[in-house]
Amino acid sequence: MSDPHSTGPLLHVVLFEPEKAGNVGNVARTCSVLGAELHLIRPFGFHLHDREFRRAVMDYLSGVTLHEYAGWSDFQARLPDTARVFAFSAHATEYHTRAGFRRGDYLLFGPESRGLPTWLRDALPRLKLPQPGGGRSLNLSVAAGVAAFEAGRQIEGW
Repeated sequence: MSDPHSTGPLLHVVLFEPEKAGNVGNVARTCSVLGAELHLIRPFGFHLHDREFRRAVMDYLSGVTLHEYAGWSDFQARLPDTARVFAFSAHATEYHTRAGFRRGDYLLFGPESRGLPTWLRDALPRLKLPQPGGGRSLNLSVAAGVAAFEAGRQIEGW
């Protein structure tokens, strides 16, 4: 269980070039509930003022610290030196349940239609979610929710 006197966000959820407003809105809701910060790396496939985004996020956005970045290099330049960034990918070999998450970790997810580019996922520790049924990958907002709640469980001992 984490130190109850710890400061800072439980964790950070990072969406690299997200394409669908509804998914980002749903991830924002998850971040709000968990006390996680949301980081969005451009370009986006939508505008933050889209009706679909506002409908998905509802009034949860007021409870989320939202960070926007012009691109990966902008995000990387603003990361603390001690940041741990985990790339979620179907190409990983290690399950997210074995990550040993710590308060303030960054969970990185790629765009809905293509996932993280090879150059990016190969530069970071990679984790995967179990998908024993095979077939296509989980929806982005579902995957981010599963990963974020497991990270929270590991950090807080729920």
